[in-house]
Amino acid sequence: MKFYLVSLYRNLVAGARLALFMRVRPHDYRVSPVDFTVLVAFNFAILVGTAAMQAGLEGEFNVAALPAYLASVPLVLAAAMVIAAIYRLYDRLLLVATALTASESVFEVVGLAVPWLALTSGVPRAVVFTLLGWVWLISVRAVVVCMGIKRPQVLIGALVVTAMVSLAYSHPWSVDVWQLPPEEDEPAPLAEEHTFHIQGQLIEQALDGVAKGREGVRELFFVGFAPDASQDVFVKEMRYVKKLFDERFGTAGHSIALVNSQDALEEFPIASVTNLSRALERVAQAMNGDEDTLFLFLSAHGYPDHRLSAVQPPLELASLTPTALSRLLHEAGIKWRVIVVSACYSGGFIEPLKDANSIVITASAPDRTSFGCEAGRDFTYFGQAYFRDALADTRSFTRAFEAARAGVQKMETAEGLDPPSDPQMWVGAAIAERLKKAADAPE
Repeated sequence: MKFYLVSLYRNLVAGARLALFMRVRPHDYRVSPVDFTVLVAFNFAILVGTAAMQAGLEGEFNVAALPAYLASVPLVLAAAMVIAAIYRLYDRLLLVATALTASESVFEVVGLAVPWLALTSGVPRAVVFTLLGWVWLISVRAVVVCMGIKRPQVLIGALVVTAMVSLAYSHPWSVDVWQLPPEEDEPAPLAEEHTFHIQGQLIEQALDGVAKGREGVRELFFVGFAPDASQDVFVKEMRYVKKLFDERFGTAGHSIALVNSQDALEEFPIASVTNLSRALERVAQAMNGDEDTLFLFLSAHGYPDHRLSAVQPPLELASLTPTALSRLLHEAGIKWRVIVVSACYSGGFIEPLKDANSIVITASAPDRTSFGCEAGRDFTYFGQAYFRDALADTRSFTRAFEAARAGVQKMETAEGLDPPSDPQMWVGAAIAERLKKAADAPE
């Protein structure tokens, strides 16, 4: 036993040196069927330990993870066998398998920091891809150390390693190693009597708070609609945008926001299509039709058929479609409109909404996704670029779009997001002429 523990130590040291790009030689590894088995067992123990630490040591080991993990061992052995055959060095098969396995515990330990890095960096995909790139590079280095750099064998070996890593991180038999304890069933906040009954008061207060526009003065009115409570980025973004328009664009007393959020049920009225219809009707009554402009901001997840997601447990809410929104605006009789839709596939809103009196701005093309809905963010990518950054430098909604489009492209290029979201804008002829005279801003 002592002999095999010493051999395990030697393999772990060699694996760490390989992973850290330090000098390592083939004879630094201890190679035998038993040594390889002990190494696999140790790596699995490290995998369980790191998973438990990530869960805060709450929960229990998932026994189904053991056969799932062992299913990946033949993948490593198969890759090693192919590489040994390519080099015609069949006696080094187990050496290659050991080298490919010895650095795994280093990757697992470093992986503990990935959730924190993904959250704090603001570019979670880049963090994950960097870790995968490191694993791939070290796997290729293992082949070079064990078998040499003879061409074309080393190039083919790199392709074999690429296939191995791709399968290892996408295999269908993967299961969670550590199971969190089941959450206690708690009633949705909206199911609580006080929260439920206060909703009627919130919408009435919000509607009553929309003051009549002044005759002879062009003013801006704001309506916000964020119907998805599944992620807090939408309520955070709506809070910021409403405050921005109230303070910078003078919509205080002329604004209303409808938001679905488990944490803001006593702050905003529910974002239902019914409430949106009521809000648009009330705003239309307060506006001076030929003078005032509505700025309508919608933020949610979007579907390929261009519906906006509607989530507010335990309610079952109807999704807002582009044609339904067009009908609501037509029924309200609001003439001048600036509409911004921040959602995936939001470009599908342009065709049903465009007319001579409207500007329609969307975070993506009709067939593209937008980005930035990750947990912990304060803005979507488009919301950050348009509302936080661009409108801080200009009061022009159209010039802000051009700046935001460039900003979004820069963020997506930096993270290698493809295809890009491709934000869109429609400017009707009549409102374009009006904005020329008004310097593209409310007076």
